Amino acid sequence: MIIGIPKEIKSDENRVAITPSGVSILCDHGHTVLIESGAGEGSGIEDDAYRKSGALVLRSAAEVWRRADLILKVKEPRPAEYKFLRPGLILFTFLHLAAEKTLARELLRKKVCAIGYETIQLDDCSLPLLAPMSEVAGRMAVLAGGWCLQTRAGGCGVLLSGAAGVKPAKVLILGAGIAGTAACQVAVGMGADVTVVDRDPSRLRHIHDLMGGHVITLMSSRAAIEEELRHTHLVIGAVLIPGARAPRLITERSLRLMPRGAALVDLSIDQGGIAESSRPTTHTRPTYVHAGIVHYCVANVPAAVPHTATYALTNATLPYVVEIADHGVLEAGARNSAIRRGLNTFEGRVTHPAVAEALGMHPYSPWEARDV
Repeated sequence: MIIGIPKEIKSDENRVAITPSGVSILCDHGHTVLIESGAGEGSGIEDDAYRKSGALVLRSAAEVWRRADLILKVKEPRPAEYKFLRPGLILFTFLHLAAEKTLARELLRKKVCAIGYETIQLDDCSLPLLAPMSEVAGRMAVLAGGWCLQTRAGGCGVLLSGAAGVKPAKVLILGAGIAGTAACQVAVGMGADVTVVDRDPSRLRHIHDLMGGHVITLMSSRAAIEEELRHTHLVIGAVLIPGARAPRLITERSLRLMPRGAALVDLSIDQGGIAESSRPTTHTRPTYVHAGIVHYCVANVPAAVPHTATYALTNATLPYVVEIADHGVLEAGARNSAIRRGLNTFEGRVTHPAVAEALGMHPYSPWEARDV
Protein backbone atom coordinates (compact mmCIF):
# COMPACT_ATOMS: atom_id res chain seq x y z
CA MET A 1 0.00 0.00 0.00
CA ILE A 2 1.13 3.59 -0.63
CA ILE A 3 0.93 5.64 2.56
CA GLY A 4 1.06 9.44 2.44
CA ILE A 5 1.86 11.91 5.20
CA PRO A 6 1.17 15.56 4.27
CA LYS A 7 2.35 18.49 6.36
CA GLU A 8 -0.27 19.67 8.86
CA ILE A 9 -1.78 23.04 7.92
CA LYS A 10 -4.06 23.68 10.90
CA SER A 11 -3.11 26.86 12.75
CA ASP A 12 -0.14 26.32 15.12
CA GLU A 13 -0.09 22.58 14.47
CA ASN A 14 3.50 21.33 14.60
CA ARG A 15 2.95 17.60 15.06
CA VAL A 16 3.44 15.05 12.28
CA ALA A 17 1.64 11.73 11.85
CA ILE A 18 4.70 9.47 11.81
CA THR A 19 8.29 9.25 13.05
CA PRO A 20 11.28 7.91 11.09
CA SER A 21 11.14 4.64 13.05
CA GLY A 22 7.50 4.30 12.05
CA VAL A 23 8.46 4.80 8.40
CA SER A 24 11.10 2.09 8.74
CA ILE A 25 8.58 -0.41 10.11
CA LEU A 26 6.10 0.28 7.29
CA CYS A 27 8.84 -0.09 4.69
CA ASP A 28 9.89 -3.38 6.27
CA HIS A 29 6.32 -4.57 5.68
CA GLY A 30 6.69 -3.79 1.98
CA HIS A 31 4.76 -0.52 1.88
CA THR A 32 5.72 2.73 0.18
CA VAL A 33 5.77 5.84 2.36
CA LEU A 34 5.44 9.32 0.86
CA ILE A 35 5.98 12.36 3.07
CA GLU A 36 5.73 16.04 2.25
CA SER A 37 8.96 17.96 2.63
CA GLY A 38 9.07 19.82 5.94
CA ALA A 39 6.26 17.79 7.51
CA GLY A 40 8.41 16.87 10.51
CA GLU A 41 10.24 20.14 11.06
CA GLY A 42 7.86 21.36 13.74
CA SER A 43 8.58 18.20 15.73
CA GLY A 44 12.34 18.48 15.24
CA ILE A 45 12.50 15.79 12.52
CA GLU A 46 14.39 16.64 9.33
CA ASP A 47 13.61 15.32 5.85
CA ASP A 48 16.89 13.39 5.78
CA ALA A 49 15.80 11.32 8.77
CA TYR A 50 12.75 10.19 6.81
CA ARG A 51 14.84 9.49 3.70
CA LYS A 52 17.25 7.34 5.69
CA SER A 53 14.27 5.37 7.02
CA GLY A 54 13.04 4.62 3.50
CA ALA A 55 10.47 7.34 2.81
CA LEU A 56 10.16 9.26 -0.44
CA VAL A 57 10.14 12.98 0.36
CA LEU A 58 7.93 14.98 -2.00
CA ARG A 59 7.76 18.74 -2.36
CA SER A 60 4.05 18.93 -3.07
CA ALA A 61 1.20 18.15 -0.68
CA ALA A 62 -1.02 17.62 -3.71
CA GLU A 63 1.27 14.84 -4.97
CA VAL A 64 1.25 13.12 -1.58
CA TRP A 65 -2.54 13.17 -1.49
CA ARG A 66 -2.86 12.10 -5.14
CA ARG A 67 -0.51 9.12 -5.00
CA ALA A 68 -1.44 7.71 -1.60
CA ASP A 69 -3.97 4.97 -0.90
CA LEU A 70 -3.88 5.76 2.82
CA ILE A 71 -3.40 9.28 4.20
CA LEU A 72 -2.11 9.64 7.75
CA LYS A 73 -2.63 12.96 9.50
CA VAL A 74 -2.79 14.35 13.01
CA LYS A 75 -5.68 16.80 12.72
CA GLU A 76 -8.78 16.77 10.55
CA PRO A 77 -8.46 18.00 6.94
CA ARG A 78 -8.83 21.75 6.61
CA PRO A 79 -11.04 23.33 3.89
CA ALA A 80 -7.97 23.90 1.67
CA GLU A 81 -7.46 20.11 1.67
CA TYR A 82 -11.04 19.14 0.77
CA LYS A 83 -10.13 19.21 -2.92
CA PHE A 84 -7.76 16.28 -2.32
CA LEU A 85 -10.49 13.99 -0.97
CA ARG A 86 -11.64 11.29 -3.39
CA PRO A 87 -13.61 8.03 -3.51
CA GLY A 88 -11.72 5.05 -2.12
CA LEU A 89 -9.17 7.10 -0.21
CA ILE A 90 -8.49 5.87 3.32
CA LEU A 91 -8.05 8.71 5.82
CA PHE A 92 -6.71 7.94 9.29
CA THR A 93 -6.52 10.91 11.66
CA PHE A 94 -8.27 12.76 14.47
CA LEU A 95 -11.64 13.68 12.92
CA HIS A 96 -13.96 14.95 15.69
CA LEU A 97 -16.83 15.03 13.19
CA ALA A 98 -19.41 15.92 15.84
CA ALA A 99 -17.95 19.44 15.72
CA GLU A 100 -17.02 19.34 12.01
CA LYS A 101 -20.28 19.05 10.05
CA THR A 102 -18.86 20.60 6.88
CA LEU A 103 -16.00 18.11 6.83
CA ALA A 104 -18.41 15.25 7.49
CA ARG A 105 -20.48 16.25 4.47
CA GLU A 106 -17.33 16.39 2.32
CA LEU A 107 -16.20 12.95 3.44
CA LEU A 108 -19.62 11.56 2.61
CA ARG A 109 -19.87 13.36 -0.72
CA LYS A 110 -16.41 12.19 -1.78
CA LYS A 111 -17.04 8.65 -0.43
CA VAL A 112 -13.89 8.67 1.70
CA CYS A 113 -13.17 5.81 4.10
CA ALA A 114 -12.46 7.89 7.22
CA ILE A 115 -11.23 6.35 10.46
CA GLY A 116 -10.98 8.56 13.55
CA TYR A 117 -8.17 8.12 16.05
CA GLU A 118 -10.60 9.25 18.72
CA THR A 119 -13.12 6.50 17.93
CA ILE A 120 -10.75 3.52 17.84
CA GLN A 121 -12.11 1.69 20.87
CA LEU A 122 -11.11 -1.53 22.61
CA ASP A 123 -13.52 -4.07 24.07
CA ASP A 124 -13.05 -2.53 27.53
CA CYS A 125 -14.26 0.81 26.07
CA SER A 126 -10.81 2.42 26.36
CA LEU A 127 -9.55 4.71 23.58
CA PRO A 128 -5.92 3.74 22.90
CA LEU A 129 -5.14 6.37 20.27
CA LEU A 130 -6.73 9.23 22.15
CA ALA A 131 -5.06 8.24 25.41
CA PRO A 132 -1.53 9.63 24.81
CA MET A 133 -2.83 12.99 23.58
CA SER A 134 -5.32 13.16 26.44
CA GLU A 135 -2.50 12.56 28.89
CA VAL A 136 -0.42 15.36 27.36
CA ALA A 137 -3.40 17.73 27.16
CA GLY A 138 -4.44 17.02 30.75
CA ARG A 139 -0.99 17.82 32.10
CA MET A 140 -0.72 20.96 30.00
CA ALA A 141 -4.20 22.13 31.02
CA VAL A 142 -3.04 22.88 34.54
CA LEU A 143 -0.05 24.84 33.25
CA ALA A 144 -2.29 26.79 30.88
CA GLY A 145 -4.82 27.38 33.66
CA GLY A 146 -2.14 28.73 35.98
CA TRP A 147 -1.11 31.17 33.26
CA CYS A 148 -4.75 32.22 32.70
CA LEU A 149 -5.06 33.11 36.39
CA GLN A 150 -2.25 35.66 36.09
CA THR A 151 -3.39 39.27 35.91
CA ARG A 152 -1.65 39.82 32.56
CA ALA A 153 -4.02 37.24 31.06
CA GLY A 154 -7.06 38.87 32.68
CA GLY A 155 -7.11 36.49 35.64
CA CYS A 156 -7.69 37.13 39.31
CA GLY A 157 -4.01 36.82 40.28
CA VAL A 158 -4.28 33.60 42.30
CA LEU A 159 -1.31 31.22 42.39
CA LEU A 160 -2.32 27.57 42.04
CA SER A 161 -0.09 26.44 44.90
CA GLY A 162 -0.83 29.36 47.19
CA ALA A 163 1.97 30.42 49.51
CA ALA A 164 2.89 30.22 53.19
CA GLY A 165 -0.13 31.56 55.04
CA VAL A 166 -2.19 31.88 51.84
CA LYS A 167 -4.73 29.32 50.59
CA PRO A 168 -4.08 27.55 47.26
CA ALA A 169 -6.35 27.92 44.27
CA LYS A 170 -9.47 25.77 44.00
CA VAL A 171 -9.45 23.63 40.85
CA LEU A 172 -12.54 21.86 39.52
CA ILE A 173 -11.95 19.07 36.98
CA LEU A 174 -14.97 17.88 35.02
CA GLY A 175 -14.26 14.34 33.88
CA ALA A 176 -12.14 11.62 35.47
CA GLY A 177 -10.88 9.97 32.30
CA ILE A 178 -7.28 10.03 31.12
CA ALA A 179 -7.15 13.80 30.57
CA GLY A 180 -8.91 14.54 33.84
CA THR A 181 -6.69 12.14 35.78
CA ALA A 182 -3.53 13.63 34.27
CA ALA A 183 -4.74 17.13 35.12
CA CYS A 184 -5.56 16.02 38.65
CA GLN A 185 -2.09 14.58 39.20
CA VAL A 186 -0.40 17.80 38.09
CA ALA A 187 -2.78 20.07 40.01
CA VAL A 188 -2.42 18.09 43.24
CA GLY A 189 1.32 17.94 42.72
CA MET A 190 1.40 21.73 42.47
CA GLY A 191 -0.47 22.03 45.76
CA ALA A 192 -3.88 23.13 44.47
CA ASP A 193 -7.15 22.28 46.21
CA VAL A 194 -8.67 19.85 43.68
CA THR A 195 -12.19 18.53 43.16
CA VAL A 196 -13.00 16.00 40.42
CA VAL A 197 -16.53 15.44 39.09
CA ASP A 198 -17.64 12.44 37.03
CA ARG A 199 -20.75 10.32 36.57
CA ASP A 200 -18.88 7.01 36.92
CA PRO A 201 -18.31 5.96 40.56
CA SER A 202 -15.53 3.53 39.57
CA ARG A 203 -13.54 6.32 37.96
CA LEU A 204 -13.96 8.53 40.99
CA ARG A 205 -12.89 5.66 43.24
CA HIS A 206 -9.82 5.06 41.08
CA ILE A 207 -8.72 8.69 41.10
CA HIS A 208 -9.33 8.95 44.86
CA ASP A 209 -7.15 5.91 45.50
CA LEU A 210 -4.52 7.03 42.99
CA MET A 211 -4.14 10.37 44.74
CA GLY A 212 -4.10 8.83 48.19
CA GLY A 213 -7.22 10.71 49.19
CA HIS A 214 -5.66 14.13 48.41
CA VAL A 215 -8.58 15.06 46.16
CA ILE A 216 -12.32 15.56 46.59
CA THR A 217 -14.52 13.46 44.28
CA LEU A 218 -18.16 14.20 43.48
CA MET A 219 -20.84 12.49 41.43
CA SER A 220 -21.85 14.66 38.51
CA SER A 221 -25.07 16.66 38.67
CA ARG A 222 -25.96 20.17 37.62
CA ALA A 223 -26.55 21.18 41.24
CA ALA A 224 -23.16 19.81 42.37
CA ILE A 225 -21.32 21.55 39.54
CA GLU A 226 -23.01 24.88 40.13
CA GLU A 227 -22.26 24.73 43.85
CA GLU A 228 -18.57 24.11 43.10
CA LEU A 229 -18.40 26.89 40.52
CA ARG A 230 -19.22 29.51 43.16
CA HIS A 231 -15.78 29.19 44.76
CA THR A 232 -13.63 27.70 41.98
CA HIS A 233 -10.68 29.56 40.49
CA LEU A 234 -9.93 27.15 37.64
CA VAL A 235 -12.24 24.76 35.79
CA ILE A 236 -10.79 22.13 33.49
CA GLY A 237 -13.28 20.52 31.10
CA ALA A 238 -12.15 16.98 30.27
CA VAL A 239 -15.34 15.16 29.29
CA LEU A 240 -15.47 12.82 26.31
CA ILE A 241 -18.21 10.66 24.82
CA PRO A 242 -16.61 8.77 21.89
CA GLY A 243 -17.77 10.24 18.60
CA ALA A 244 -20.45 12.40 20.21
CA ARG A 245 -20.70 16.06 21.01
CA ALA A 246 -19.41 17.00 24.46
CA PRO A 247 -22.23 17.65 26.97
CA ARG A 248 -22.82 21.28 27.90
CA LEU A 249 -22.13 21.14 31.63
CA ILE A 250 -21.67 24.89 32.15
CA THR A 251 -24.45 27.17 30.98
CA GLU A 252 -24.16 30.89 30.50
CA ARG A 253 -26.01 31.37 33.76
CA SER A 254 -23.84 28.98 35.74
CA LEU A 255 -20.66 30.52 34.30
CA ARG A 256 -21.61 33.78 35.99
CA LEU A 257 -21.55 32.02 39.36
CA MET A 258 -17.75 31.84 39.16
CA PRO A 259 -15.55 34.47 40.84
CA ARG A 260 -14.50 37.24 38.49
CA GLY A 261 -11.08 36.53 37.01
CA ALA A 262 -11.47 32.76 37.29
CA ALA A 263 -10.42 30.60 34.34
CA LEU A 264 -11.90 27.85 32.17
CA VAL A 265 -9.64 25.48 30.23
CA ASP A 266 -11.93 23.53 27.90
CA LEU A 267 -10.12 20.42 26.64
CA SER A 268 -13.40 19.18 25.17
CA ILE A 269 -13.53 22.02 22.64
CA ASP A 270 -12.66 19.75 19.69
CA GLN A 271 -15.93 17.94 20.43
CA GLY A 272 -17.87 21.19 20.82
CA GLY A 273 -16.88 22.20 24.36
CA ILE A 274 -18.41 21.73 27.81
CA ALA A 275 -19.52 25.35 28.22
CA GLU A 276 -22.03 27.40 26.27
CA SER A 277 -19.46 30.19 26.21
CA SER A 278 -16.66 28.07 24.73
CA ARG A 279 -15.38 28.68 21.21
CA PRO A 280 -12.18 27.37 19.59
CA THR A 281 -8.97 29.36 20.01
CA THR A 282 -5.40 28.88 18.77
CA HIS A 283 -1.97 28.80 20.35
CA THR A 284 -1.29 32.19 18.76
CA ARG A 285 -4.37 33.69 20.42
CA PRO A 286 -5.25 31.14 23.11
CA THR A 287 -7.60 33.09 25.38
CA TYR A 288 -10.53 35.45 25.52
CA VAL A 289 -12.50 36.89 28.43
CA HIS A 290 -16.24 36.32 28.59
CA ALA A 291 -18.44 37.32 31.54
CA GLY A 292 -15.27 38.07 33.49
CA ILE A 293 -13.93 34.51 33.03
CA VAL A 294 -10.72 33.80 31.12
CA HIS A 295 -11.39 31.08 28.53
CA TYR A 296 -8.64 28.86 27.11
CA CYS A 297 -10.16 26.74 24.34
CA VAL A 298 -7.27 25.62 22.15
CA ALA A 299 -8.38 22.63 20.08
CA ASN A 300 -4.92 21.12 19.65
CA VAL A 301 -3.26 21.60 23.03
CA PRO A 302 -0.54 18.92 22.54
CA ALA A 303 0.72 20.80 19.48
CA ALA A 304 2.51 23.14 21.88
CA VAL A 305 4.89 20.26 22.70
CA PRO A 306 5.08 18.62 19.26
CA HIS A 307 8.20 16.52 19.77
CA THR A 308 6.78 14.69 22.76
CA ALA A 309 3.31 14.54 21.25
CA THR A 310 4.44 13.20 17.87
CA TYR A 311 6.43 10.34 19.35
CA ALA A 312 3.66 9.48 21.84
CA LEU A 313 1.03 9.50 19.10
CA THR A 314 3.07 7.35 16.69
CA ASN A 315 3.71 4.80 19.44
CA ALA A 316 -0.05 4.37 19.74
CA THR A 317 -1.16 4.61 16.09
CA LEU A 318 1.52 2.58 14.33
CA PRO A 319 0.21 -0.95 15.10
CA TYR A 320 -3.18 0.04 13.62
CA VAL A 321 -1.56 1.69 10.59
CA VAL A 322 0.44 -1.48 9.90
CA GLU A 323 -2.68 -3.64 10.22
CA ILE A 324 -4.69 -1.46 7.83
CA ALA A 325 -1.82 -1.25 5.34
CA ASP A 326 -1.11 -4.99 5.46
CA HIS A 327 -4.69 -6.21 5.09
CA GLY A 328 -6.74 -3.33 3.69
CA VAL A 329 -9.36 -1.52 5.71
CA LEU A 330 -12.17 -4.06 5.33
CA GLU A 331 -10.16 -7.12 6.31
CA ALA A 332 -8.41 -5.16 9.08
CA GLY A 333 -11.81 -4.20 10.43
CA ALA A 334 -13.01 -7.78 10.27
CA ARG A 335 -9.92 -8.91 12.18
CA ASN A 336 -9.86 -6.09 14.73
CA SER A 337 -13.03 -4.80 16.39
CA ALA A 338 -11.25 -1.62 17.52
CA ILE A 339 -10.65 -0.62 13.90
CA ARG A 340 -14.22 -1.56 13.08
CA ARG A 341 -15.47 0.78 15.80
CA GLY A 342 -13.15 3.52 14.59
CA LEU A 343 -14.70 3.82 11.14
CA ASN A 344 -16.70 7.07 10.80
CA THR A 345 -17.61 7.18 7.09
CA PHE A 346 -17.50 4.59 4.31
CA GLU A 347 -18.79 4.72 0.73
CA GLY A 348 -20.91 7.79 1.39
CA ARG A 349 -22.50 6.56 4.63
CA VAL A 350 -21.98 7.38 8.31
CA THR A 351 -20.84 4.18 10.03
CA HIS A 352 -20.48 5.32 13.65
CA PRO A 353 -23.69 5.63 15.71
CA ALA A 354 -22.56 8.52 17.94
CA VAL A 355 -21.27 10.48 14.96
CA ALA A 356 -24.56 9.92 13.12
CA GLU A 357 -26.54 11.12 16.13
CA ALA A 358 -24.35 14.20 16.63
CA LEU A 359 -24.68 15.16 12.97
CA GLY A 360 -28.38 14.33 12.73
CA MET A 361 -27.59 11.91 9.90
CA HIS A 362 -29.82 8.88 10.42
CA PRO A 363 -29.91 6.05 9.89
CA TYR A 364 -26.25 5.17 10.20
CA SER A 365 -24.85 2.17 8.33
CA PRO A 366 -23.05 -0.16 10.75
CA TRP A 367 -19.85 -1.87 9.65
CA GLU A 368 -21.39 -5.28 10.38
CA ALA A 369 -23.82 -4.68 7.51
CA ARG A 370 -20.91 -4.34 5.09
CA ASP A 371 -19.86 -7.16 2.78
CA VAL A 372 -16.32 -7.89 3.96
